[in-house]
Amino acid sequence: YLHRGKAHFAQIHGVKSGSSPSLSSKKPRSGGLFSSLLCCLCRDQPEPAPVNNNAPLLVEENGTVSKVKPLLPPVKSKDSGKICVVIDLDETLVHSSFKPVNNADFIIPVEIDGTVHQVYVLKRPHVDEFLKRMGELFECVLFTASLAKYADPVSDLLDKWGAFRCRLFRESCVFHRGNYVKDLSRLGRDLNKVIIVDNSPAELSCLSFKLRCGIRSCWNICH
Repeated sequence: YLHRGKAHFAQIHGVKSGSSPSLSSKKPRSGGLFSSLLCCLCRDQPEPAPVNNNAPLLVEENGTVSKVKPLLPPVKSKDSGKICVVIDLDETLVHSSFKPVNNADFIIPVEIDGTVHQVYVLKRPHVDEFLKRMGELFECVLFTASLAKYADPVSDLLDKWGAFRCRLFRESCVFHRGNYVKDLSRLGRDLNKVIIVDNSPAELSCLSFKLRCGIRSCWNICH
């Protein structure tokens, strides 16, 4: 049962399972529980990708760089001049588990391979106040390596104030060295006015210091 749970989490959260970057029901490689389940704790560290502030780029594994359509729509008038803050979901705003917990804030049904599984979600302490205030001050974007069928309903319940102007999921990530990483140059925003809030070392190692805001995983905080 534990191995099945790990495989399902690998599917939902964008974790490398075995050697395949695609969805798979294979057992994850042995290691710590969280390194098996969560993309934020994968050991592989991507090398920094080139940054271009003038156009969104897609950097392939072989180093090829090509222009792509921006991930975000044009800035709304109410957000004109604001900093764009990209916020991660898992272990940054919430902690999720297939293991039942009595104090779950949300229980999300997720269909995997024809079977519906219950995902138990715990909010990070003070996350409500955080999102409310961030939505007032910045252009906030949810960007997660998790699948939309899990992350979207979590966001519906989490973001009561419409803080997130846009939500980006795994399909908007770039698969690089065993991790689904967020290429901020593809957002369609001036990178001088973009900040990412994320708990993942793999994500933050790709970015210049001025762009990143590392945050402690909420696993221990929520328990």
